Amino acid sequence: MRTQRQVVDYSLQKRALLREVFSGRVGTYEVCDASPYLKNAARFHGEPTEERCPVCRQDNLTHVHYIYGDELKQSAGQARAIAELSILAMTLREFQVFVVEVCRSCNWNHLVEQFLLGRDGSTGDAGEAQDGPQAASSGAATGGPTTRRRREAQR
Repeated sequence: MRTQRQVVDYSLQKRALLREVFSGRVGTYEVCDASPYLKNAARFHGEPTEERCPVCRQDNLTHVHYIYGDELKQSAGQARAIAELSILAMTLREFQVFVVEVCRSCNWNHLVEQFLLGRDGSTGDAGEAQDGPQAASSGAATGGPTTRRRREAQR
């Protein structure tokens, strides 16, 4: 997703928690506590991964994407598929996505990452409005909108 921004990765927190579990300081019953709603969301809206569950090592993990934002109104807090996120990112100004990994076998669940999506992050909409006419006239020498568009095209 090209408008993904302000990404927060929780992998260090996950590693620390797993270290606590494997050392015996935290019980598996404390970390394998996925709610029935989360398990259903993983079943119907989740994206399967190739990564094995770090606790039971029996099943592959499933990523569930929850969306939140002012423009979503009643849809806020719902799980969505990745394909739907791309469509929403083109139609809405800004919304936040939380990715939760779930093991459907042992009920392990953990927040993987969070990020923002939406039109406000695209180069054409917000970039020119913030930079103003001075930045546009100075061009590539100052890293204005023209340079940014080239960098986006190269990605």
